Amino acid sequence: MPRLVSTNALLGIAPIALVIALWQGLVSFGFAPAVLLPPPAFVFSRLLQQLVTWTFQQEIAATLIRLFAGFAIAVVLGVSIGIAAAANPVINAVVRPIVRVLAPLPKVALYPALLLLLGFGHGSKITLVAADALFPILLSTYYGASTVEQKLIWSAMAAGTRRYEILFKVVLPAAMPSILTGCRIGLVISCIVVFLAEMITSTDGLGHALVTAARTFQAVDMFVPLITISLLGLTLNGLLGALRSYLLRGFPEA
Repeated sequence: MPRLVSTNALLGIAPIALVIALWQGLVSFGFAPAVLLPPPAFVFSRLLQQLVTWTFQQEIAATLIRLFAGFAIAVVLGVSIGIAAAANPVINAVVRPIVRVLAPLPKVALYPALLLLLGFGHGSKITLVAADALFPILLSTYYGASTVEQKLIWSAMAAGTRRYEILFKVVLPAAMPSILTGCRIGLVISCIVVFLAEMITSTDGLGHALVTAARTFQAVDMFVPLITISLLGLTLNGLLGALRSYLLRGFPEA
């Protein structure tokens, strides 16, 4: 088991190391000027300097607040609506056409309207993150709840389990692998969307830091927020993966 973990870790690190090596090669052989594409060592050195500053920590905190708030809303709504639609044909009939219309729609197109309604603060960005992350979680939950074997539900009913207890004791645990898969997809989308929203219009956050650096032609400072959001996404995805392994212990796919 430890050997398998170390092998997986090496396989995960290898592509990142390859990208950094390619980056260094482009700079070293002059394919890209250092003014536009600074060497990786300069960027990571600047990142370490920035991480200990209060200003940059505030930028990270602003991004994380919007990310976590929007993602949490998407999880609550997605899981609730997905299970309700799978359990109730009437709710399913109402939700299905709405999902078909809104799921393919690029939610960033709604951002100008959200700015007018909710302003330039946290509200518009949190709402955009929640809207984008909602549908993968909802669809995964619906699929997972719809594929629960009827035998399990019938057995629980025969044992005298109440309907609402069946939801929490049978349907939700059986659908958990699919729900967590949707959550991982939604988390990645949340990282992308919050950064994009801050780039479009914001006075703080990592996306705002990147735009500010770009406007002043500070290439190194422009790459620092990109690396930071990538590391945050990698860390959060790893934590969610660990949570998934813990919650699904005993499941065959875990």
